[in-house]
Amino acid sequence: MLCSPTPIVFVVDNDVSVRRSLAMKIQSAGWQPQSFASATEFFAHPKSDIPSCLILDFTLPDLNGLEMQERIATERCGIPIIFLSGHVDLPAAVKAIKRGALEFLIKAIRF
Repeated sequence: MLCSPTPIVFVVDNDVSVRRSLAMKIQSAGWQPQSFASATEFFAHPKSDIPSCLILDFTLPDLNGLEMQERIATERCGIPIIFLSGHVDLPAAVKAIKRGALEFLIKAIRF
């Protein structure tokens, strides 16, 4: 009998404390976390065939969340995205959801 691989939850956020907190929560849920500080780091990582999703900070040092979402759509299509943001930006949230994001969460949540 074949075992299916543990799903990966990618986290892209420039805040190390957010990455660490999310990684601990993800791992405690039984999934495999992989964290990156920037879009550049994420895209340098090889594409995975393992089922995965992405928790994406809206504000990154190199690309904004919408730019990264657009690039993911062409280079790594099929990966579900949940956005995180430190502030409410309603037009950006609406745009992200219209482009297929599953959710747009505000970082005011406790990790």
